[in-house]
Amino acid sequence: MDYKFSNEINGEATSKNSSAKVYDQKPTPAFIGASWVALIAGMVSFCFGLINVDMMLNEKGYYFTILLFGLFSAVSVQKNVRDRLEGTQVTDMYYGISWFAALASIALLIIGLWNADLELSEKGFYGMSFTLSLFAAIAVQKNTRDKKFIDNQEEA
Repeated sequence: MDYKFSNEINGEATSKNSSAKVYDQKPTPAFIGASWVALIAGMVSFCFGLINVDMMLNEKGYYFTILLFGLFSAVSVQKNVRDRLEGTQVTDMYYGISWFAALASIALLIIGLWNADLELSEKGFYGMSFTLSLFAAIAVQKNTRDKKFIDNQEEA
């Protein structure tokens, strides 16, 4: 099918700015620091909650493993998405696996908390600290990658 868009004239796409957009804004130290603080706060609070909760050691290990699995998969998804945007080849298999792992870690936490013998406020605490950790891990990865990209551009 040959789709026509409103910005196409005579079969050629036009744009207001014909030059390629150049990314040149390094993340600020404040945002980098806030990202790291959020990551550390989320991870420490999740682990501190695990230390103080009254549950068996294997359950604590389960939740700690889910935290690590979630952090790794979130960083992997961010890296894959960024690689594709920058034109770096990423196999569909690895891209799919990283998304599956990220969604699986979230689903495993939800299932575990749903079946856990915890107060509702404790379940909410673990869910929110896990979410904060995943979001912060993505932000730290993005900041690291942006800073490295800009540093490489300045050196060249």
